[in-house]
Amino acid sequence: MKKLFIIANWMQGSGLSGGDRIFIELVKRWQLKLNITLFLSKEGSAICRRHELGKINQQIWASDFMSRWGYFVDILYRTINSIINVFSVKTVSGDIIFSSSDFWPDSFPALILKMRNPEIIWIAGFYLFAPKPWEKYSPYRGKNFLTGFLYWIGQLPTYYFIKKFADIVFVTSQPDVDPFITNIRPKERVIVIRGGVDTVSAKHYLNSKKVIPPENRTYDACFAGRFHYQKGVLELVKIWKSVCLKSPQAHLVMIGSGPLGKEVKNLIEKLGLSKNIYLIGFLDGPKKFEVFKQSRLVVHPATFDSGGMAAAEAMAWGLPGVSFDLKALKTYYPKGMLKTSCFDTDEFAENILSLLSNPSQYKAMSLEALQLVHEEWEWNDRAKEIFTKIMVESPESKK
Repeated sequence: MKKLFIIANWMQGSGLSGGDRIFIELVKRWQLKLNITLFLSKEGSAICRRHELGKINQQIWASDFMSRWGYFVDILYRTINSIINVFSVKTVSGDIIFSSSDFWPDSFPALILKMRNPEIIWIAGFYLFAPKPWEKYSPYRGKNFLTGFLYWIGQLPTYYFIKKFADIVFVTSQPDVDPFITNIRPKERVIVIRGGVDTVSAKHYLNSKKVIPPENRTYDACFAGRFHYQKGVLELVKIWKSVCLKSPQAHLVMIGSGPLGKEVKNLIEKLGLSKNIYLIGFLDGPKKFEVFKQSRLVVHPATFDSGGMAAAEAMAWGLPGVSFDLKALKTYYPKGMLKTSCFDTDEFAENILSLLSNPSQYKAMSLEALQLVHEEWEWNDRAKEIFTKIMVESPESKK
């Protein structure tokens, strides 16, 4: 049985990034097809156990000890830790190495393994190009410029090495394919993962007689994602203020956590929205599904994104969405989501109010959302399709 080594030493906290979700859901469905070993952080190991991967062979590399000293100290610690540990990993020709992100603790050890044994197959996850912090719509303009600059410049070496040495690259949207096409890596080896959704629970609920009518639900809208500048969480609070000016009793629930948690809470209080916006922290599985059941629509206000699976999870429960008209989302969500001019917060609010006040539009968009998810986002189908592409496009299979 072919061996698959997954490096995910950058996993932090208790939440899941899109890249974490991708490898976890793929491993769930590939574990009988491949001999899998996970190289994880302490937090990553706990997350994997919670997601039914406790029986998969694991090696814990980094702890969360250095996270108390901040992002940059933590990433250097985890990178050094990964580089030291990776020299004990033995590989043979045909083994597959999957670096679950482009961050240094995941990509650098994969590069070392590839340099030590060119006959292995390196699959590199590269799910988001860092925005240039000086660009007009960068989420890192202003006071966050230094953080954005270090993120951008820190990604340059990993982009170079992945482009030069990885056999297969996983990206999340079609616009990110071309930057990885080279003379030795054809388009077929740059695979658009996009992500997926486990629709079993949603289908069971929607086919039952317990579906709550939209007008009787607790929340007018829900958000799920990291509280990060790229996700537009501060913009969302301002958008909801505009919604409440016309609909004072409108309620938004925000699922998630992240570095902007305190700023989001402070802005809610400053704008007088404490009775209109509910912060309930990170949720997953059945607890998150209960929120979807009680929500009328999903908002995805990302200002910089390569796609995003969180909205699709909500759409599986029949929730139409509202987003900005980002380039990546044109292929991610071609239907089931009202697109808003970038980055017009007033228009975003109007689109929310339009869906909430127009039953026929709401029903049509809800059906579109369900159709899109069931046709293109079901995890079992996505995992089979990606596995087939890996086996077909593997350089080893071309010999």
